[in-house]
Order: sequence, then C-alpha cells, then structure tokens
Amino acid sequence: MPSFSFVRDTHADRLTRAWAGLIALSLVSALLTLVPVGPRLVGGGILLLALFKARIILARYLDLECSPAWLRGFTLVLSTFAALIFALYLV
Repeated sequence: MPSFSFVRDTHADRLTRAWAGLIALSLVSALLTLVPVGPRLVGGGILLLALFKARIILARYLDLECSPAWLRGFTLVLSTFAALIFALYLV
C-alpha cells in the first residue's frame, strides 16, 4: 500500500533529531550523577548512555544506517569495549 506524505524527511532533519537526542542523553547523564544511588550503578548508567550516544553518532553522522553490516560490527566492538571498561571499573 503506497504511503503518501507531503513532508519530506531530509538528511538535515535527521541530523537535527540526532543532535537533539545527543543533547538529551547528555542531560540524562548529568542528571544521573545527582541520583542518590551507588557509584557503581551511576557509572554503569553513564557508560550505557555513552554507548547509546556512540551508536547515534555512528548511525546518523557517519551515515552507517545505510550499511547495517558495518553498523552492527561497530556496535559489537563498542559494546565489547564498554563491557570491558565496566568490568575494570567494578574491580
């Protein structure tokens, strides 16, 4: 079934939404430091948010959403690296 839309989703619009998402994740990271929980949980949360931000940058700014295999590969490497950093943080 064809979809008719009068609004085009331009590349600039997607980049603007990605930028807004990065700003929102940065604010959440800053607010997470104010939550009265253990430092290990805050560190893990900030690391997880940084991983989300890296995925947005890879997908939108480096335009890897057009190449899902490369995006999956980079996401796997970044996730493994983040897990290693978190494991070292817990030690």
